[in-house]
Amino acid sequence: MSFTTTQQTSRNYWLVLLVRGILAILFGIVALVWPGWTILALIYVFGAYALIDGVMALVNAIQDRSTSSEYWWLVLIRGIIGIIIGLLVFFWPGLTALVLFTLIGIWAVVIGIFELLAAFVLPGDLRLEWTFVLGGILSIILGVIFIRHPVVAMLSLVWVLGIFALAYGLVQIVHAFRSRSLATT
Repeated sequence: MSFTTTQQTSRNYWLVLLVRGILAILFGIVALVWPGWTILALIYVFGAYALIDGVMALVNAIQDRSTSSEYWWLVLIRGIIGIIIGLLVFFWPGLTALVLFTLIGIWAVVIGIFELLAAFVLPGDLRLEWTFVLGGILSIILGVIFIRHPVVAMLSLVWVLGIFALAYGLVQIVHAFRSRSLATT
């Protein structure tokens, strides 16, 4: 992959990262400011977040494919998984909180794995990007907590998810501006 292709990918990708980061921060703020929301409201908010994130990943995969990125399919798989989990949440909102927390945990682990994979398989200046590594680790930690301790996770959902979303959103925004600066150099 040439520098020009990496530059085109960065130019296309930075805005997607910025929007994802802003959405994550907004989700985190709402979760921390109104901790009394019912589980049903959180189910719909998470479903929307997973669905939007999945759609944005699909858009990014299509953009990467058109710029000859050989790893576009990783982002495509991530997007499909996000969309499926988001739709499951919307179609069956009456699922028990235990199942929801397991889905959130699986989703976060999958997102984390793909972020870590991206850190090692992306070419050029994006290879071993610390923002991918940090975002992946944060996602995996959240996922493991939700899978291993669902009852405790239910009791602390608002704080755990809100703080995670703020941290992850900040990491995505930093990565967006790093990608943008790479595109302009």
